[in-house]
Amino acid sequence: MFGTATRDSLTLAREVLRTEADALTQVAGRLDAGFERVVEMLAEASGRIAVSGVGKSADVGRKIVATFNSTGSRAYFLDPAAALHGDLGAIHAGDVALLLSHSGESAEIIRLLEPLHELSAGIAALTGNRRGTLAQRADAAFVYGPIREADPLALAPSSSTTVMLALGDALAFTLAEVRGFTADDFARFHPAGSLGVKLARVEAFMRRGNALRFASDEETVRDVFSRPNQPGRRTGAVMVLDGDGRLAGLFTDSDLARLFARRLDAVDQPMREVMTAAPLTVATGSRLADALDIFKCHKISELPVIDASGRPVGLLDITDLIHLLQGEGEDIARAA
Repeated sequence: MFGTATRDSLTLAREVLRTEADALTQVAGRLDAGFERVVEMLAEASGRIAVSGVGKSADVGRKIVATFNSTGSRAYFLDPAAALHGDLGAIHAGDVALLLSHSGESAEIIRLLEPLHELSAGIAALTGNRRGTLAQRADAAFVYGPIREADPLALAPSSSTTVMLALGDALAFTLAEVRGFTADDFARFHPAGSLGVKLARVEAFMRRGNALRFASDEETVRDVFSRPNQPGRRTGAVMVLDGDGRLAGLFTDSDLARLFARRLDAVDQPMREVMTAAPLTVATGSRLADALDIFKCHKISELPVIDASGRPVGLLDITDLIHLLQGEGEDIARAA
């Protein structure tokens, strides 16, 4: 299909991936005090990080900005051409610039150096050229050195952009560690999507108030299910309380069906004799991801949320979570 003189597509693709992987391994071995100084400069900034690059470095820079912002380091992308025509007004005195240039000689980036020295708190750089203007004039620079590009002609930016992108991740995650960025912080910055949902606390998704059903452990099944205008009627579980208001057990629609299957007069038994005693629970403040693990491992559909004293404050129902977690929630529901 490609002709006899052309390598097959899988061979070429493997060579590209291995070349880029080799480049990352080489650069990991070249990390030095220059990288540490860049981290220190970014960490000490009282303002934001202004990331700038040209061409493919601009594309990489925008991704680095997104990673910085999602991991607790405030950043924005500064387009070099626009900056030279007025957008330098975005720079505040406490901002630090992070300039990206493989050659270290990109004309637009070099022209930014003088005004950035005047307007910002300092200039950090990622570059492949130790003798380049950028490495020589930046306040802190990590020079990752020569890189073999992965395309067959060894010309198109490929390995070099992969390296720069990975270095951006390394900077962002190192800064996050330095700043004590936590999973709670990450959850606040990612409220949407399955990732944000999993990191959220159970309180955000549990049923509460009138959506809950309670019963005393001394009440009969008949008494509980014959109450008129029962609040929370749609829930699939009754949380059974002891005399002190603590959770003693759980009685579900499935329990009721099994009870009827055995004997009809069982509805006159007290709840404590037919409930599931000491049911699985999750504590207030727990992550939804932990609750989902319980649903999945134990094949249940309802999970009470209790406070430190053992009193129920809410209920997680898998039918509510299906719409939030889509495929994963559906798998758990099928298992329950």
